[in-house]
Amino acid sequence: MTDQLWAVLAIVLVVLIAGAAVLTSSVRRRRTRGYSRQRPAATTLLEEEPEAQEAQAPPPDEPDAADSEESAAPAADTITLDRPEPVAGRMVRLRERLARSGTLGQTLLAVLSRGSLGEEDWEEIEETLLLADVGLDPTTELLERLRTRVQVLGTTDPAQVRDVLRAELLDLLDPSLDRSLATTPGIGDDGESHPATVLVVGVNGTGKTTTVGKLARVLVAEGRSVVLGAADTFRAAAADQLQTWGDRVGVATVRSERDGADPAAVAFDAVKTGREQGSDVVLVDTAGRLHSKAGLMDELGKIKRVVARHAPVSEVLLVLDATTGQNGMRQAQVFAEVVDISGIVLTKLDGTAKGGIVVAVQRELGVPVKLVGLGEGPDDLAPFDPETFVDTLLA
Repeated sequence: MTDQLWAVLAIVLVVLIAGAAVLTSSVRRRRTRGYSRQRPAATTLLEEEPEAQEAQAPPPDEPDAADSEESAAPAADTITLDRPEPVAGRMVRLRERLARSGTLGQTLLAVLSRGSLGEEDWEEIEETLLLADVGLDPTTELLERLRTRVQVLGTTDPAQVRDVLRAELLDLLDPSLDRSLATTPGIGDDGESHPATVLVVGVNGTGKTTTVGKLARVLVAEGRSVVLGAADTFRAAAADQLQTWGDRVGVATVRSERDGADPAAVAFDAVKTGREQGSDVVLVDTAGRLHSKAGLMDELGKIKRVVARHAPVSEVLLVLDATTGQNGMRQAQVFAEVVDISGIVLTKLDGTAKGGIVVAVQRELGVPVKLVGLGEGPDDLAPFDPETFVDTLLA
């Protein structure tokens, strides 16, 4: 009996052990199958919910490589402003270019050094002066004075002849004229500070807009704060061109987004902006216009009147192309009648034999040449210095 009982217990034990083994194997298989099914599900979740990745992003003080590249990207787009060249000494630096127009002085020196001068020699001198666009009246005056001085001296010494010619040419240019730019802010009738306002006028093709951009560089080099007004609304590229000049030196440009907008309104807004920002100078670029078109000239007068409501116009600069000669004189006369020219900017003076236009335009208008353009570089605009000009002609 006892033996039978032990046999039954042994069978039950074997059955229990086998059942436990089967159960454990089944649980392991189920766990393995369940883990494998969750992997694709997790991947799908990350693809559909990118914010889950953002939640796991590194803290700000530990950026990853991608964040470093993104943060460095704006630095690559940072605008580097130009540093305009100092104004002092520009005429001296540009003597070589100005010397290309030295045919006038060189020819006069050559003739005056010949010794005893006959009528043919004096006629050659007269022709040289007229071809250089000195003008009829100044030429007649210079000839009379040269004849007298040469006869009194009774010499053909080149050094003495040069001194005589230098003195006479310098006298024609009148060094006593005030050639400074009125760019100092003032106080209006309302007691409020206002910027100096400069209108720049001229016909098409004289380099007017470029001159405004170069003048902005001159003022920035002198430490002035400037606002540009793109009042040339008839030429689509004019505002873009002016803004490019301003952007290079960190100067704001007030413009209209609509072609053909009222130029007086743009000029008014530019002066208003300059006043609100406390700027030193507002430069207003006006549209190029033919001096023979009465309507366009009347509009120029309107611009000046409208601008004056915010601030007095301190300068009206007329841009003339030195190569146009006496045709430029007619332009200057008409512009002066409309807007009271206060100064002349002569462009393209380098490389021309018509440097005498400096004398003619000053005599005709009674206003000084204040600036000269001597090349295509951004800083090739310089204050006009009569002594440097004459010395270069006679170099």
